[in-house]
Amino acid sequence: MLDPISLTAVSAVLGAVGSGMANEAGKWAWESTGGFVRRIAGREVPAPTAPGELDAVARMVSDGLRQDPRLASSWAAFASGVGGAGRGPAGAVPRAGQPGLPASTRFFTDRKEGLKSLDREASRRADGTPRLALVHGAEGMGTSALAVHWGVRQAGLFPDGQLYADLAGTAAAARGTGTVIRALLRQLGVPDEEMPTSADRLSEFFRLCVADLRLLIVLDHVYSAAQIRPLLTSAPAVFTIVVARNPFPGLDAVRVPVGPLTDKDAVRLLTRLVDKPAIAAARATLPSVLARCGGSPYALRAAAPRLTAPVSGTPAGGDPVRAAAQDTYGSLEPGTAKLYRLLAVREWPALDAAVAARVTGTTAEDAERRLDELADGLLLERNTTTHALPRYHYRPAVRVHAEAAAVQEEGIAACSAALARALRWYVDLSTSLAHQVLPESWRVPAPSGARGTPAFESRGDALDALVAESGNLVQAVHCAEESGDPASAVRLCRSLWPLQLKAGRHETLLPALRAGARLAEAHLPGSADAGALHAQLAHTLTELRLWDEAEAEALAAARAEESAGHKRGQASATEFLGLLRLRQWRFQEAYECFEAADAVLITMRADDEGAADVPRARALLERHRGRALRGLGRFEESRDRLDTALGHFRAGGDTYNTARTLTDLAETWLDESDVAAARPLIEAAMTTLSGQSAEYHVAYLRSMRERCTAGERDSG
Repeated sequence: MLDPISLTAVSAVLGAVGSGMANEAGKWAWESTGGFVRRIAGREVPAPTAPGELDAVARMVSDGLRQDPRLASSWAAFASGVGGAGRGPAGAVPRAGQPGLPASTRFFTDRKEGLKSLDREASRRADGTPRLALVHGAEGMGTSALAVHWGVRQAGLFPDGQLYADLAGTAAAARGTGTVIRALLRQLGVPDEEMPTSADRLSEFFRLCVADLRLLIVLDHVYSAAQIRPLLTSAPAVFTIVVARNPFPGLDAVRVPVGPLTDKDAVRLLTRLVDKPAIAAARATLPSVLARCGGSPYALRAAAPRLTAPVSGTPAGGDPVRAAAQDTYGSLEPGTAKLYRLLAVREWPALDAAVAARVTGTTAEDAERRLDELADGLLLERNTTTHALPRYHYRPAVRVHAEAAAVQEEGIAACSAALARALRWYVDLSTSLAHQVLPESWRVPAPSGARGTPAFESRGDALDALVAESGNLVQAVHCAEESGDPASAVRLCRSLWPLQLKAGRHETLLPALRAGARLAEAHLPGSADAGALHAQLAHTLTELRLWDEAEAEALAAARAEESAGHKRGQASATEFLGLLRLRQWRFQEAYECFEAADAVLITMRADDEGAADVPRARALLERHRGRALRGLGRFEESRDRLDTALGHFRAGGDTYNTARTLTDLAETWLDESDVAAARPLIEAAMTTLSGQSAEYHVAYLRSMRERCTAGERDSG
């Protein structure tokens, strides 16, 4: 058995706790570790943020424990219970969920060499290098179809699942690596609460999760090796297929080129699509159709309904996808053509009938019919989603065609007006959804009351809808910035608060929050809006362990709120800074921040914004001060603060914060090895949480109870 105070064991505990901060239990474990380190060192030790710093702290802890048997015993009990705290209740590598590949195409033609290349790489003897293939070819040539078709055909090789992620294909639209890893982990069935927060640890966690799985991973529309390098693994039974338009340097992969279909295979595909009599009837026009389609499966599918219609030569610029879009566009009825044009003036990730109706001034029912018509004609792609409403997106080359048609036929002014209507819709939608998720929060802007925004029966359903719109809302913030509309950007960003607080989509939201804070500082300096956006950005940066940036934003938030005379916001920003200090193990500074925040709250008048929330806010600050005092080793003072907070939460029926405060109190007694005092508090917290789906908190409480049992054995 490994000595629990050895350097190796201590390093493992610090690494495990540091990697598991996404859930409440992981944050507790990290904070508790900081308190232990301070007592062992006899001084405040900043939380390690780099491997070298972690090694230095581990060495200091191991040496200190050898000199203090009492602390060594407490550390051993603590360390034995934290293994699952950072990983969630299971504490094990998750099992794969349902296959994540999109549906394969029905009529798949040719590509025998490509399929054989993938077969060979998938069956190659494991030698420590990643099983990796790069499928590349021009847009519309069927690169994605080849990867998906092969995966569906070889599903038996991957009993643990087949994962799929669309990485967007261009640097401007690409999804962040952290966002992609989280999406893949969700397909594996890993809850967000069990995922590490920082990008480097997230990548390591992903590799750990897939290490023993027989798994296919398809990464579609990749534009660079750097974009996917953190996702690559040398796990022996994992096969990764990368799909890109062009081969790029820096990726040691088997290259699988996908070129144009030969005329023979093109005719074979058309025959499968429309049958032999239709091909015979199109004998006169078939050569020109084949020339215009240029061997592109997409273009051939788009051309199939119009084989007998005359076409004019090869496409301009040699782009069969754009030529196919032009041909199909010419057959649309005017209303559908207008919708096709106007929705393309911005690259929205997930179009639906609601935004289409707002942009074109029609009804949602009419817009849905037209969207479906465009999808049937291959001018839009149907999104692979579990959301209740159908959603769509453009192929890149098709959107370029549609946008050019909009500029030419509608004019710049009409395009700008359409974009403004879409932006207005996303502002209306986001404020409505955010208010439904957190109606009591002063941080969430008041809804505009616009007609057509959906109403949900529960907060959870509204949050799900907000999550589904998150990509569009981030795009809308950038749209507002580029359009010179800072007011809309601010309202959109403030509506993202429930996604930060309740859904933890921090990587996804970070670019929008940066833009929002930048715009607010430029156009609304010293305002409550600027303070709110700096505070929101500070919160997300803290969760992503970007602590230096978080500190600067929290300080900027406090300055702006103070300048605006917005006391509730000033106190909240100062509280954020204190919570950051707790994460950094800077407990004295954390305590001073909480004191300063409370000093602001007690000066608030009854008519100040957020005044109704002051009693609860002050109780939370009491709890936070108790946590900081615990980190400082001032246990009796800590319990006094925590008892005061507990009384408020119990009186108000706040079971969530009651259970958290009971846990804090139990921790202070365990820090002093008083298991008799800690155990009833642990049991009370577990009783309070009964039936509340707080599995991570309960798992942590169980680990604390095990520490009590171990302590009782040792004392006996």
